Amino acid sequence: MSNSLAHAASPYLRQHKDNPVGWVEWNDAAFDRARRENKLVLVSIGYAACHWCHVMAH
Repeated sequence: MSNSLAHAASPYLRQHKDNPVGWVEWNDAAFDRARRENKLVLVSIGYAACHWCHVMAH
């Protein structure tokens, strides 16, 4: 599954571009789409871990 984070301005968001979740950035377009499709919005508050945490995650 692809998501729209590959072109995000945020380095944090770009590192999640290959996640198997259809993430979209927090913006008006995302909320407009959710309204049109009558869907809930899942908000994920992330964090940046240390280098070794990333290594262990892979």
